[in-house]
Amino acid sequence: MTGARGHRNPGAVATAALLCAVTAAGLYGCAEPGPSQPRPTPTSAGVSPLTGLPARAGPVLAVKIDNVPPARPHTGLADADLVYVEQVESGQTRLMAVYSSRLPDRIGPVRSARESDIELLRQFDRPVLAYSGAQSALGPLLRAAPLHLVTEGNTPGAFVRDTDRSAPHNLYLRPARALAAAPEAGHVKDVGFRFGPAPADGTPVNSRTVRFPATRYTFTWTPADRAWRVTMDGRSDGPLKAATVVVQHVTVRPSRFHDFTGAVSPYTVTTGSGTARILRDGRVHEARWNRPDAQSGTTYTTPSGAPLNFAPGQVWVVLTGGR
Repeated sequence: MTGARGHRNPGAVATAALLCAVTAAGLYGCAEPGPSQPRPTPTSAGVSPLTGLPARAGPVLAVKIDNVPPARPHTGLADADLVYVEQVESGQTRLMAVYSSRLPDRIGPVRSARESDIELLRQFDRPVLAYSGAQSALGPLLRAAPLHLVTEGNTPGAFVRDTDRSAPHNLYLRPARALAAAPEAGHVKDVGFRFGPAPADGTPVNSRTVRFPATRYTFTWTPADRAWRVTMDGRSDGPLKAATVVVQHVTVRPSRFHDFTGAVSPYTVTTGSGTARILRDGRVHEARWNRPDAQSGTTYTTPSGAPLNFAPGQVWVVLTGGR
């Protein structure tokens, strides 16, 4: 890795491996953890700024995950601190799963990055971005961004192919190996979320569906779990249970890039301000979101301007151009 950006060179990877071997306690992520193993360094308050739960701080790993029907069920998604839903070509969606508190053994299937990801991830401090590739013209922008890039091409040991699945839906990340190859990755920080008691108002709701042109997400309140069960296109993807769901209304416009078929890639604008609906504790709350620039996190407030607290646990942010 040169500084905090772009691809690593073989010497940097070898150095990281040597440090893992000679450091008694090991660097974070050098040894393969068991499923959902907590990370080693405590936060100053002992609470994750991404989930509001007791956690140990670690570097931030963002993974671009496929989400067409052949890519499901996903692996490792339930262990993410934070999941973003983003629109891509042909009205489909992909997921950006963000990890810091816990790491599963594998994550995937992994797919390609988009231009929107650069702006979205600027709110984190030099995170690792694991993805399968990108449109060739986008490569220079990714390499210039404050990201540690991990792909099958530059870190082959961090990926594995599942022989029971067909390409391109068969590439999986070994997250501990990805982080071992990026020892300078930034640690988790405040991105604007606030956790605590819910506002006194809100409208009771049993479920809420968010539709994209070719995909739909339904979040159903389950009182026994005190969480929203996630279904995609009418099907459950295993035990996905979000404590808080943010339906964030954003601008989605054409980007400068297109996929291999020639379809123009959407660009999801995550800076600025707008409206949102926050699902927590079986209620929906009207909200405003604000992110003044790409380096800042996103704050969510009630219509009167008071901070709108999330329920502690996994957070889903659905970035939708619909209303």
